[in-house]
Amino acid sequence: METLKLGEVTITRVVEIGRSAFATSSMLPDSTPEAIAAHHHWLKPHFFDEAVGDIGSRIQTFVVKTPRHTILVDTGVGNDKSRTESPAWHLRRGSYLDDLAAIGVTPDDVDVVVCTHLHVDHVGWNTRLVGGEWIPTFPRARYVIAGEEWEFWKHERDACIDDSVAPIVDAGRAVLTDTDDAIDEYLTFEPWPGHTPGHVAVRLHTGEGEAVFSGDLMHRVVQVAEPQWSSRFCHDPARARATRRDFVERHADSGTLILAAHFPRPGYIVTEKGQRRFVPAA
Repeated sequence: METLKLGEVTITRVVEIGRSAFATSSMLPDSTPEAIAAHHHWLKPHFFDEAVGDIGSRIQTFVVKTPRHTILVDTGVGNDKSRTESPAWHLRRGSYLDDLAAIGVTPDDVDVVVCTHLHVDHVGWNTRLVGGEWIPTFPRARYVIAGEEWEFWKHERDACIDDSVAPIVDAGRAVLTDTDDAIDEYLTFEPWPGHTPGHVAVRLHTGEGEAVFSGDLMHRVVQVAEPQWSSRFCHDPARARATRRDFVERHADSGTLILAAHFPRPGYIVTEKGQRRFVPAA
């Protein structure tokens, strides 16, 4: 676990699964091994997993502590869930709640859960199985979801929505909001659609700078330099491509801390010799 401090706010990453189920060449179907290798000089060592010979990827939650609130940004895959398409996710018995407890966070401590979008690896710990029923894992929390995202998925029902999102809505814990609404005095949604119709990033404002939790705008660090590569899971690849380019241009050399859902480390988008790259936060 790694904790960063930005002004009066702390950010801790809790990693649920340390590797992706998909190789980069599969996740980014427009890429080529040669084009990826051309970026190894800056991808290594910080963003490369030598154990698998590929760009690193994580499934993780960001725990944000402000002076008033404890907030989770995305909740991973979850336990006990039928995910036959991915053996590493299927009927998991992971240590996620123990890992939260290790940084001093119990389910009752969480005030807000923020969903950047409603894909299976971002909403799993929204609920847990108790007595054969899916109940909110964080019983006091408001689960903040972009209304446009829920409107799409409630008509595209699948196992993930049925066990990890619908129970939150049914329990009255969901807060459906616009894609540019404030979450609290420190956090606001920003619409960055394409990966899903209502995909949002979450911007953190503090007295000492800004950070952006960018969700799945980018799945692999190499997309900072190659924003034209959309993932295999993008709902609208062309729109995702345009959104990603805009995001990279907006944040290059801005000093804004970027915390992407699957990047192995947070960092900054910079320009060197006319090319974008990602550098790790100290």
